[in-house]
Amino acid sequence: MGPIKMSWVAQHTAYNPPHSFEDVMLKGPFKSWHHIHKFETMPDGKVMIHDKVNYRLPMGFLGNIVAGRMIKKRLTRMFTAREIRLERDLKRHAEFSNVKRKRILIAGSSGLIGRQLVAFLDTGGHDVWRLVRRTVKPDNKEIFWSPSNGDIDSKQLEGFDTIIHLGGAGIGDKRWSKSRMKLIEESRTISTTLLSETIANLKKKPESFIVASAVGWYGERGAETLDENSTAGEGFLPDTCARWEDSCQAAKAAGIRTVHLRTGIVLDATGGALGKMLLPAKLGAGGPIGRGKQYYSWISMDDQIYATHFLVMKDDCEGVYNLTSPNPVQQKQFAKVLGKVLKRPAFIPTPPLAIWVLFGKMGVALTTESTRVVPSRLLEAGYRFEHENLEPALRDSLGVWKN
Repeated sequence: MGPIKMSWVAQHTAYNPPHSFEDVMLKGPFKSWHHIHKFETMPDGKVMIHDKVNYRLPMGFLGNIVAGRMIKKRLTRMFTAREIRLERDLKRHAEFSNVKRKRILIAGSSGLIGRQLVAFLDTGGHDVWRLVRRTVKPDNKEIFWSPSNGDIDSKQLEGFDTIIHLGGAGIGDKRWSKSRMKLIEESRTISTTLLSETIANLKKKPESFIVASAVGWYGERGAETLDENSTAGEGFLPDTCARWEDSCQAAKAAGIRTVHLRTGIVLDATGGALGKMLLPAKLGAGGPIGRGKQYYSWISMDDQIYATHFLVMKDDCEGVYNLTSPNPVQQKQFAKVLGKVLKRPAFIPTPPLAIWVLFGKMGVALTTESTRVVPSRLLEAGYRFEHENLEPALRDSLGVWKN
């Protein structure tokens, strides 16, 4: 709720598969909340989903006066988003309905992208497992590993069709001290090397190894248009990405189809770069950074998930793929469009010195360096983007649709 964060704890109950289930709020913003989900088979074979919510606001009549209209508006946005998401997900799964479902292991499943990817793959009927660094929860399809200690049970990795590695310390989470920069690199290279070498020696090797990377591989390049055939850049991020991708050599040498996902700025309102931009943008302070001419290579969360799924399911896709929209924009244009969607001014500039003071080298690198990347190989492979242009992507992410 604006700058205020709160927890919502729900209990799912009354399961009657495949007809219905319910959830009730144990802790959260409402005085009470009871949500009934019903699924009705229609004569044409399709399924109609019915959602019925009974809720009460705190403070009774006064609560309804103060927040009643706002709550109804937010609920409408929430169910609109769910409807859009469900329709899109089903269409994307239908594109590969003739391909057998896969047994998939995901490292980095608790991250911003990992959570969405696990949910999407699971609803598509795939057998999804998680590779985790904490104590394994019984009956949760989890396998323990500890990359820093070189600890992984290779026997548990036998029989997976695809292994996806999204893990690594957050690049934009903290200032870049020497120790932080070392952690950023080693959390990627050590874990990827361990996983690559382990699956290369399995009796039943996976069909594919899908590994995260980043457009940081290209470095600061001004207005130069970059695709998968472009040369590497120079500096900390390009060097880190290069070593990250080189860590997959064992899997490649073993004949495992290996894919590198060079991802741009992923648009998601719950975190990542966009999550950090929202508060200043809502306060009217989301204008140009410096002159604002640096290019941002962005991708919607929808396309990040759907493109990853596409590359998992397409057996002829191998090597490097840029996961970015076909239309990168300059930062000042990004700020202008975000301001338009939020109905806030976006002209107050932020000097790079202020970014340096607040966030150090990390902030300057991530906000002022220009990398204009296009997804040539993804388009050539036949991928169809959900969001080619920025404004519809931001409206979708923020739930602020025109109609």
